[in-house]
Amino acid sequence: MVQPTILDNSDGAGFTGHVHQLLAVADGEVIDITSVNDPVFSQKMMGEGYAVKPESEEVASPVDGEIISIFPTKHAIGIRTNDGIEVLVHMGIETVQMKQPASRVVVNDGQKVKAGDTLAYMDLAAVRAEGKDTTIIIVMTNSDKVDTLQLNKTGIVQKGETVGTMTV
Repeated sequence: MVQPTILDNSDGAGFTGHVHQLLAVADGEVIDITSVNDPVFSQKMMGEGYAVKPESEEVASPVDGEIISIFPTKHAIGIRTNDGIEVLVHMGIETVQMKQPASRVVVNDGQKVKAGDTLAYMDLAAVRAEGKDTTIIIVMTNSDKVDTLQLNKTGIVQKGETVGTMTV
């Protein structure tokens, strides 16, 4: 099912027109961010985005950019695109509360990544064993700098498949 444009700041002021392809970060099901089982994300308090209910443990970068933050608990990774958009890849809901990190991060702060590069491996069984949600949330935390964000595909996808576009 194709989704409509979910963000439209296109007043023409201050945007470059550069289009980023947004990728599925894992094999699984792409869902609209408003369907995420966490009000901080579903009510877009952190910004616009989308989510993937993963069926595989490998988590890939949704965009080209530079790793700007890896949370100490390994549950989230920040990426900045070359035009300044900050993308948060948040692995699981309430996974920050887990006894042991559920993710093994394979990138470093300052590292350049391409869309589709592996960022981490998430232990889905461990997340489920602690009663947590495995949904991976992708959020543009400075959405005010995004001209348009469109989710073009929902449903079952493969890691690395284009699911939307972001124009800045």
